[in-house]
Amino acid sequence: MRFVLCVAASLGVAQMAEGQTGAMAADVRWRPTPAQGTLIHILVNPNSESTELGVTGSIAGQQLHFERDPSGEFRALAPIPVNAMETIPFSFAVIERADTSHRMIRIPVQPTEYRSSRLSVDPRFTSAPDEALQARIRSESARSAEVSRRSHFTPPLWHGAWIRPRPSPITSEFGVQRMFNGELRSRHTGVDLDGDTGDPIFASNRGVVSLVGDFYYAGNVVYLDHGRGLITIYMHMSEVLVEEGQLVETGEQIGRVGATGRVTGPHVHWTARYGRVSVDAMSLFELEIPERATSLDSGN
Repeated sequence: MRFVLCVAASLGVAQMAEGQTGAMAADVRWRPTPAQGTLIHILVNPNSESTELGVTGSIAGQQLHFERDPSGEFRALAPIPVNAMETIPFSFAVIERADTSHRMIRIPVQPTEYRSSRLSVDPRFTSAPDEALQARIRSESARSAEVSRRSHFTPPLWHGAWIRPRPSPITSEFGVQRMFNGELRSRHTGVDLDGDTGDPIFASNRGVVSLVGDFYYAGNVVYLDHGRGLITIYMHMSEVLVEEGQLVETGEQIGRVGATGRVTGPHVHWTARYGRVSVDAMSLFELEIPERATSLDSGN
């Protein structure tokens, strides 16, 4: 069996899947509006009441996890990289019994303007690392990547509304191009929230503590796995109050504000990541809160 793809005209785009044939339609929608460095939901409606349907897909090289909601649509979180172009390809497949229909469309992406920031830090954080330090940084990077890999196999844990880790002003936004001691070094991959040393840091949603560490750049850090590829990261803590493997609820205190790692002062650096793609944690607040599905995609 083959499926035809129709993109809703109300989205301002009317692209058809490449290589499509057949008579059954599959509507593809997304919300909120895709923009660089954000999370969105992609919704696929195969227009069939069959209980044996499944949907798999990927975007930006990341596996998506579709769940069927009570309306019959399949829904998945999807990351839009900060460097995405005007459109981004979304590849997916609709599966019914032993038949699979592969499709691809290009989703339009709105540009996001990011400012530049100049910071002064301890020179040891900008000088070339020696061999031992390089090995430490590589090890920490590998541990971080492993958390994202494992998250694809974690069941969905987050539910309800997201909250900020701290109810305090943002001191640095996601995406800022950062100049350390006058030299362009990186793009800011998180949101910095103000705080004094010792102030509480809260879990932004339900999740399992997948990593606790003392990292060279991030300082004392906690990774929360919210399931299906989505994690949040809390950096520069003065004190960690949770342990790996612990399930925490939304709003539960997980640590205290500090100034550990590469920092200019006490704050919490809050990152959201889907798979290997970092996105603006503030885009979590734009997501709809779906009813949990009764069945999952075949790509668990």
